[in-house]
Amino acid sequence: MSGALPEGKVPVELLARALGGLTLPPEVRLGPAVGEDAAAIDVPAGCLVVATDPITLTSGDLGRFSVLVNANDVAVTGARPRWFLAVALLPPGSTEGDVEALFAGLHEATAAAGVALVGGHTEVTPAVTQPVVVGQMLGLAERVVPTAGLRPGDLVVQIGPAPVEGAAVLAREAADRPGLADVDPGTLEAAARAVDDPGISVVEPALLAAELGATSLHDPTEGGVAAGLHEMARASGVGIRVDPGAVLWFEPGLAVCRALGADPWATLASGTLLAGFAPEAAGPALEALAAAGYRVAILGEAVAGEGVTDREGRPLAWPERDEVARVLAGPR
Repeated sequence: MSGALPEGKVPVELLARALGGLTLPPEVRLGPAVGEDAAAIDVPAGCLVVATDPITLTSGDLGRFSVLVNANDVAVTGARPRWFLAVALLPPGSTEGDVEALFAGLHEATAAAGVALVGGHTEVTPAVTQPVVVGQMLGLAERVVPTAGLRPGDLVVQIGPAPVEGAAVLAREAADRPGLADVDPGTLEAAARAVDDPGISVVEPALLAAELGATSLHDPTEGGVAAGLHEMARASGVGIRVDPGAVLWFEPGLAVCRALGADPWATLASGTLLAGFAPEAAGPALEALAAAGYRVAILGEAVAGEGVTDREGRPLAWPERDEVARVLAGPR
């Protein structure tokens, strides 16, 4: 009998086995697979794109996190998010004020994203010990951009710095950890408000990248930039050769990671977008994205093979666990 699974994403090989052998009907254009963030289903009006993701690593501002994270997963297929459902599970002892605060966040975030809250479920249950929101986002698209679209020779582009969400969650949820006492208060405050500035939504840059001809789009979340690159490579059946010096870092996030002994490469990275472009399209795409106000950099290129390495061929590890989950589970 195998041992207990660690907290966080299910190990990739286990997930691949669990999804193996699925038979999908023809209208499913993009189904469940390692590295894919959403499903895509052909409907008479176009292609319905759907995604679902729970918010479990933070208990604060759950409604807003749920909308933003699920909107990202739909947008990285090139579809604009339009409809949202939320399952909210609250532990015993929750109050009316807790519910009202949760829904205030949902309403604020859906309004800001131009998304309609169309349904869901809310209950108080002993099955959870802290509030959990499982969101489902839907959108419509004509052209679907998969994670699995990288081909050898494509350039891999980072849009937006990392780790943004990880910085915010750690600054809030680990505020009592001794290491953070040594971080400059202004830097710590910048990390705590990172959900808003620079923000964790990648909806608009993802839609722009799709218009600019992206072959692959991916929203790295748990496991950070390192896991996101591996997920792109695995989904596409290619290797990715990366220049570590080209990574766009969010400096307050780096400071928080250093203080807590966390690896920024493997730290929750919502707010960053990874995109693949054919070599001839990459230059004009970077110019257009930069002109639109986004930080952009070429991280590397897709190559024949598998896995993620640096320029010298040294492997970049696929994190077994997100650093936020590891830090928050550790001793206080």
